[in-house]
Amino acid sequence: MAVLAHAEPLGGLLLSVVEQDQPFVTLRALRWHADLARLGVNVPLFVVADFGFLLALGPVRLRGRDIASLGSRWTQALKAYEHLAREISEAQVCVSASSMRLSDDVVVSILARLLTPMSRALGRPFALLPLDASLITDLESELLGMFVRVPRDSEFYAIAWLIEQRLRLLTDIDTIDVDTLRLLGMLGGDALSANAIAQVDILSVLSTPATNDVVNFSLELLPSILETRRALAATTHAAEGYAGLGTHGSLDSLVLSELAWDVEEFDRRLLEQELLYFTHEQAADRNRRIHCLLIDASASMRGERSVFARGVALALMKKMQLAGEDAMVRFFDSRLYEAHRVTRTSMPVLHVLGFKGERGRNPSRVFAQLVTELDLMKRRDHRDVVVHLITHGALHVPRPLITALRTLAHLFGVFIMPSGGDFELDYVDLLHGHHIVDYSAITEKTSRLRAANEVVDRATMH
Repeated sequence: MAVLAHAEPLGGLLLSVVEQDQPFVTLRALRWHADLARLGVNVPLFVVADFGFLLALGPVRLRGRDIASLGSRWTQALKAYEHLAREISEAQVCVSASSMRLSDDVVVSILARLLTPMSRALGRPFALLPLDASLITDLESELLGMFVRVPRDSEFYAIAWLIEQRLRLLTDIDTIDVDTLRLLGMLGGDALSANAIAQVDILSVLSTPATNDVVNFSLELLPSILETRRALAATTHAAEGYAGLGTHGSLDSLVLSELAWDVEEFDRRLLEQELLYFTHEQAADRNRRIHCLLIDASASMRGERSVFARGVALALMKKMQLAGEDAMVRFFDSRLYEAHRVTRTSMPVLHVLGFKGERGRNPSRVFAQLVTELDLMKRRDHRDVVVHLITHGALHVPRPLITALRTLAHLFGVFIMPSGGDFELDYVDLLHGHHIVDYSAITEKTSRLRAANEVVDRATMH
C-alpha cells in the first residue's frame, strides 16, 4: 500500500521508454528528480528517468509498452515520445556516456540545462519519492493501475511540449561539450562533491564557450601526468625493502664489505661518515610541505595566456595529488581570492575552469596580503610552503614584498612573456627558481604542449 500512496510519480513511469530493470539504477533517477526540484526544475519523474539514463548509461534499449487501453491519444503521444528518445540516444554525449561514467551531479546539471524551459512551461511542482528501493521493486505489474488512479494531464502536456521542442532539445544536447565531461570524469574534483553548489558550478562551466580551450589543452597534458605515482624515500629505519646505499645508518645495516678495511682505515671512514649502509624504503611524508598555486587572472592574462595558465595549474594539481602532496590553488587580480584545497579525493576543477577575474591589477596589495596570510599559516602549521606563481612577464611586485615572502616560502615563478616584450623584473634573483615561457610558444599546439610539460617538470622539482 505504500506504493499506492505514491501513485502520482510512480504511475507516470508507465510512460518511460528506456528499459531499465535494475532497482538500484532507478534509485539514481529518484535522486536526480529530488536534486532537480532543489534547483527549481520541476518535471515528471519519467522524463527525468529517461533523459538521465540516456546521459548516464550510454547505449540503452527502448521499449514500447502496450497502452492501447488508454486510448489513441496516449498511444500516439507515446509513439512520438519514443521516437524523440531514440534521436536523443544517438547524440554524441549519449553515445560516449558509458565510457565517461558521469557522476550524479554532472547528470543533474545537464538535465537542469535541458529541462528548465519545460519546468517553466508546466508551472507546477511534481511529487517526490523517498530513496526507498522497496517502492520500485517488482513495480511493472502495478504501473497501469497507478497510472489511472490520478489525472495525467500534466504528463500528457509534458510529452506534447517535448515533441514541440524537439529541434531545440536536440540542438541543446549536441552543444554539450563532451570533452569537458570527459575531463571532469578523469580528474574527479569538486564535480563529485554531491551538492547543489557543485551542480550550479557545472552548469556554469558547461555554458561557457571559453572553457573548451582549457579543457582541450588539459586533455593533451593529462596522459603524461597520469603516469605519476607516489614516490618512496630512503630511511635508515628497518622497514619495507632495501632502497639503496647511504652513508648513515645503524650497525645492523652496515654493508659487510666495509669490515674488510683495517682498523685504522675503518675508524677514519667511520669518523668522516664514509662507511656505506643499506637504506630502506619509506613512504614520502605528505605532511612535510604544502604547495600554493597562485594564478594571475588579471586582464593581461586573457586569451592564450589564461588557457596556458589554467591548463598548467590543472596538470600540477593532478600531479601533486597523485604524488601525495598537499596543495591549494588561488587566483588573483587586484585582490587575492580564497584558497581551494586539493585533497587525495577531490580537486577544485570547476573553480579553475570557471573562475572569472579581470577586476583590475594591484600586485602590491595582493602580495602584501599573501605575506600576511602565509605568516599566520606558518605559525599554525610548521610545514614548508612552496609558492608556484603563474603570471604575466610584466608583473611588477615591490622587491621588499618578495624578500619578505622568500623568508616564508620557497618561490617558483612561471612568467608568460608578452609578444615582442622584454623580461625586466627586478625581483627574479630573489626567487628560488623560475621559468620563462615565450608568447610564441603558447600559440601553436605542439610547442605549447612542450612548454607546459617543461613547466610541470621544473615546478614539481621544487
